[in-house]
Amino acid sequence: MKATAVLFDELGAPEVLYLEEVEIPEPGAGEVRVRVDAIGVNRGDVLVRSGGYYYDAVLPKSRLGTEAAGVVEAVGDAVAGFAVGDAVSMLAKPTDAGMSLYGVYGDRVVVPADRLIRRPADMDAVTGAALWMPALTAYGGLVEVGKLQPGDTVVVTAASSTVGLAAIQLADHLGATAIAVTRTGTKADALRAAGAAHVIASDDGGVVEQVHALTAGRGARLIFDAVGGPQLSELVLALSPDGMAIVYGWLDGQPTPLPMSWPINVYGYAVYHLLADPERFRRAEAFINRGVRAGPLAPVIDRTFDLGEVAAAHRYMETNEQGGKIVLTVEH
Repeated sequence: MKATAVLFDELGAPEVLYLEEVEIPEPGAGEVRVRVDAIGVNRGDVLVRSGGYYYDAVLPKSRLGTEAAGVVEAVGDAVAGFAVGDAVSMLAKPTDAGMSLYGVYGDRVVVPADRLIRRPADMDAVTGAALWMPALTAYGGLVEVGKLQPGDTVVVTAASSTVGLAAIQLADHLGATAIAVTRTGTKADALRAAGAAHVIASDDGGVVEQVHALTAGRGARLIFDAVGGPQLSELVLALSPDGMAIVYGWLDGQPTPLPMSWPINVYGYAVYHLLADPERFRRAEAFINRGVRAGPLAPVIDRTFDLGEVAAAHRYMETNEQGGKIVLTVEH
């Protein structure tokens, strides 16, 4: 069977991405073929394409993408729990070069069945492609690692990112106080609408002092940080004495020195820690599905692009102007 896939032969700017008709096999044992209807664009996709991810793309003709939604079209042997016609979401698994081998940027893909999550009948494909990676990252970091409790205060950096917004929604849902940190105040209203109790513009300075003022001098029990770099050595001073900084990203790109004279709990977190643990993943799936049904957990969609506009979608992500998820839609 023929399918359209997004490929790239060299690392570089968004223009290295191109569409090509490829042959896809019938699904083998433990695999399914999915008609893709929507694709979530994640920061990791951009880093793999440009050469900044923690593993290297397999070139030439590397595929791309970790998150999508669609409908099962064919099922291989030894697949239990999924059948032709099922609406599903798809996620990455923690294997090196996973995007190059099983990237989901395309109109049809063959993937391992253990990458699938059943998609409720009332959940559209765009939502199904935008929900899981941000929500799982926020849940795994804040609940499984941080043990977030009602009454806690959590500082969320890169707050208008997809994970930042999911973290704010989750904290509000659990009765915690979310302090959103963003570069400027232009997205403050949107962050408050997502559930942030307070918004701090980091470009104005004084982030640590403002956190202490907002917490009556106690500091925050948790920091959920996507930035890293030199700013983290100052930001951790906003923690309470028993607090923890959970670092899940490195947007800054510079080394991250920490003050050795401060009793700091720092946890380096990646969503793949959650995906690799079936019991943690089971808890996460149940929690997120309940939150979606009840209403407080919902992905914020910033903008959609057609699959053929994939380079434009990557350029837009690199502006860092978005407030929520970028999604590619696929016409059939």
